[in-house]
Amino acid sequence: MAIVRQVITALNRDGTDMLGTRNVAIKLVDESIVSGSLLTVESNHFCILKSRGAVLQVYETGQYPLTTPDKPLVGSIVQGFFGGASPWVYEVIYVNRAKLLVRSTGIATSAEMAEVSYQADYYIHIDTRAAALDLITHMPFTGLVIDTREIADYAGPAIEQAINQVIQVTRLEHINERINELRETVKSHLSDFLQVYGILLNDLKILVLPRDQRMRELIALQAIGLSPVEAVRYYLALQMAERGLLSAPNAAIGAPFSVGSGALGGLRLDTPEPPMTQPAAQASTRPAIVPDGTGGWGTPV
Repeated sequence: MAIVRQVITALNRDGTDMLGTRNVAIKLVDESIVSGSLLTVESNHFCILKSRGAVLQVYETGQYPLTTPDKPLVGSIVQGFFGGASPWVYEVIYVNRAKLLVRSTGIATSAEMAEVSYQADYYIHIDTRAAALDLITHMPFTGLVIDTREIADYAGPAIEQAINQVIQVTRLEHINERINELRETVKSHLSDFLQVYGILLNDLKILVLPRDQRMRELIALQAIGLSPVEAVRYYLALQMAERGLLSAPNAAIGAPFSVGSGALGGLRLDTPEPPMTQPAAQASTRPAIVPDGTGGWGTPV
């Protein structure tokens, strides 16, 4: 907490904002907060003063001298009498009223029980003092900060339920065709859920992708007009081409691999080769000897 000469502010000494772009609310607790302390509220903040669990006041932009229940003892007397420590503990809670980006992710299943991953990016903001009170009333502090990750944790089940309501009855290849319906369903559920915490939902973006990279590539091939069988062939051909296999084009068209001249023709490997023929024996110029019929050999012819 930054307290300089009893000035309470949500700015650090270097001028940076404690809330920033991730923190929704921060809680400052200091025993030196007494009547007469100056409370500074920036243009993008709300400020809530609490004592013993009760809300004393909600402040908007400006600088205010605090008037706390220690009126019988002014601030300077309290500091001197109690050694600089007030007998009452006060909490100053700053609430960020700027638009903040929240991201929720998860897994859903399509009609074929194929897993898909989704990502929901949405902007939130707290618009009124009553909304700031709703926030600190319904969302407890686990420490000194409520950040966008806690908002995402709270909103996660509501987003998951809305997404499954559409995706579980939709085939994998038709999910993108219903993305607008999916977005409106999630926006309706999420807006109602966040309203309890005083949070307004602004823009919402939904991204749904198959978890399996192989399925993403197959669906992309079908999107350019290929049939399921052709998509599998082209996917196989692409994988073979990445590995430098010469038979990749044949896998794409579903033809057997062949070796030889021509575009894809030549000598097919599944066709037996013609038998090797031996060269004909040269005719002998020596005269033939034939038997003479008496058991011996006659004279040459």
